[in-house]
Amino acid sequence: MMIAEPDKKKSLHTTMIVLTVVLLVVLLTCMPYLVTIAFAEGPAEQSAADASPIFGVTIPAGYKRWELIAPAEEAAPLDELRAVVGNQTAIDAYQAGKLPFPDGTILVKRAWKRKQSPEFASATIPGAATTVQVMVKDSRKYAATGGWGFGRFINGKPVDEAQHRTCFACHEARAKSRDYVFTRLAP
Repeated sequence: MMIAEPDKKKSLHTTMIVLTVVLLVVLLTCMPYLVTIAFAEGPAEQSAADASPIFGVTIPAGYKRWELIAPAEEAAPLDELRAVVGNQTAIDAYQAGKLPFPDGTILVKRAWKRKQSPEFASATIPGAATTVQVMVKDSRKYAATGGWGFGRFINGKPVDEAQHRTCFACHEARAKSRDYVFTRLAP
């Protein structure tokens, strides 16, 4: 039994309309999710004003979701709780015990004022945020500073050039043997 030519065209036309409608429904359903993901994962738009003096380092997008390398506590006069996180390149290097760190390593130290917990007298909890400090490994770009670029930020804005001039000297004096990095992977 053969389908007549006009019926074949009508059937093909109907199939095309159904497929087009299905495709449109799928796109319209998925589009809000795709847009949300694109904006959440995309690079943050940052201007030169957002970059650290000397080094041009910025706060990396998504760093708050990075893996913890180690927590720390800073005594007086700073009285801070700190958490160092790293991108996947940093985590892989730490886990492999690899020194020097490879180019592309990014470490971020988040810091908060220490505050006594209102619920538990012997517990210390994070208070107000104080700084975000960033180290970026690029052995060519930052050859003069051991391969590291530095950034220190308060309320999302870089501190002045004078403060950035102290970064490498401090790391060189105290952590040169560990590729200028103070933080060790927490067990």
